[in-house]
Amino acid sequence: MNFVGASDLDIFPLVLGGNTFGWTSGEEESHEVLSAFVAEGGTMIDTADGYSHWVPGHTGGESELILGSWLAGRDDRDDLVIATKAGSHPEHRGLSARAVKAAAEASLARLGIDTIDLYYAHRDDPAVPLEETVRAFGDLVQSGKVRYIGLSNFSPERVREWLRLSAELGVPRPVALQPHYNLVARSPYEDGVAPLARSEGLGVLPHSALASGFLSGKYRSAADAVGAERAARVSRFFSPAGLAVLDELHRIGSRLGEEPASVALAWLRSRGEVTAPIASARTVVQLTSLLAGARLELNREDVRALNEASAKLGRTQSAGAQSTDTQAEDAPPEDAP
Repeated sequence: MNFVGASDLDIFPLVLGGNTFGWTSGEEESHEVLSAFVAEGGTMIDTADGYSHWVPGHTGGESELILGSWLAGRDDRDDLVIATKAGSHPEHRGLSARAVKAAAEASLARLGIDTIDLYYAHRDDPAVPLEETVRAFGDLVQSGKVRYIGLSNFSPERVREWLRLSAELGVPRPVALQPHYNLVARSPYEDGVAPLARSEGLGVLPHSALASGFLSGKYRSAADAVGAERAARVSRFFSPAGLAVLDELHRIGSRLGEEPASVALAWLRSRGEVTAPIASARTVVQLTSLLAGARLELNREDVRALNEASAKLGRTQSAGAQSTDTQAEDAPPEDAP
């Protein structure tokens, strides 16, 4: 059993990210990846209403539309866990009560479903009183449009405040957090979010699990990333310490007969409070190593070696990889790895 926090959502130990749908993969490719994921036991798919508004000619919601068209041809909806997020669609930006309600209804329509299994606030909105947002999400649960609530990219302080308000208002509390966390971005997650998740019984589903592809094994130097879709993000990791993490992933993977991406995902799964990492695949071939990472169990020595290698990155670089709330509105979000 692999339950998300205190919910009854029992999921496969890897979540398929839908951020590539309509961005780096078309509808047919996306459908193939989705079908292959479910055929191998996958259950949870994660998307957002804003994916992929940053692409020229897109308006947002493209990922949900592709996921919806795939769902329409299946009869196993009850076996799947569909997660999406509010707050980043250009027409419903932010977390006001009005925006949250409109965003949820638009997402339901694009997905072609009656209920969203896990609905996240995509990122904090300090311009709106948090009580208003908490009530809005609670109303969605009470109306049956949402089963459970999650928070993505929220600081520990704001998560605590949301939990306090949920109790005071008598509305359902969040069951899951979706932070930015991976081998080359360990703080501030480990400093603040992880202890909070443990103490409050919250499920943790980290996004950017492969650091924009840096941990996938396809890059061994900065030159390899030139011209890549995510070159600007990946380039920041090509320090001696970052490359040492890659070397360790390759060393362990070579011994185990596994890809670096599989090892990186298995390391995340070894963290006690992590329910399942989120990772994306543009093609079925790319999906193979992700699925292997959902099943691979690292021994203590491998975990220790990766901990030591990644610790050498230092807190400055690791924290600098957490720029989820300062990005330009027309840029792909950090959780579009």
